[in-house]
Amino acid sequence: MKSIVTFLILLITFSMNSQNLPYYELEEVPKEYTAGTVASRMVDGLGFRYYWATEGLTVKDLKYKPTKEARTTLETIDHILVLSVMTLSALEGKEVDFSKDETLSFEDIRKMTLENFKKSSEILKNAKDLSSFKMKIKRKNGVEEYPFWNQLNGPIADAIWHVGQVVTFRRSAGNPLPKGVSLLTGKVRK
Repeated sequence: MKSIVTFLILLITFSMNSQNLPYYELEEVPKEYTAGTVASRMVDGLGFRYYWATEGLTVKDLKYKPTKEARTTLETIDHILVLSVMTLSALEGKEVDFSKDETLSFEDIRKMTLENFKKSSEILKNAKDLSSFKMKIKRKNGVEEYPFWNQLNGPIADAIWHVGQVVTFRRSAGNPLPKGVSLLTGKVRK
């Protein structure tokens, strides 16, 4: 009985949260190609994939772990949040500090990650010079600084990789992606 109540609460929470989150579908493409609009669309594609990879996950899915050494689905989703923070911090000119350790619910992690992707996309869409975005990582011995290029092959590419893992994990746990989601068009077929 307790697990049924927990499931119903999660289901209601998921459906309420889903309605207010970005990336249910992708927006129309920008009218022109610039470095900023292309980078923005990459982040939008990531956000759309993340939205649907994490939509409708169950407690069983979140606990799924393919091997003893691997992360659980929830741990992987938490790592994607960290990557989204790294990207947004660089775009906002802030240092990334890994010393903070916060425990968040799945719903909060999902919401924050999607909002971080959306904010990052908006900043990039209007950017004229991507070289001004430096990734600054606070370490014990100082701050390491990386150019925007490292965002592409670092946190952004890594997040895409891990979203694929989440999709694989949920399929392995018996919960495939919802039907009708087109990754090519960024739309949901009804």
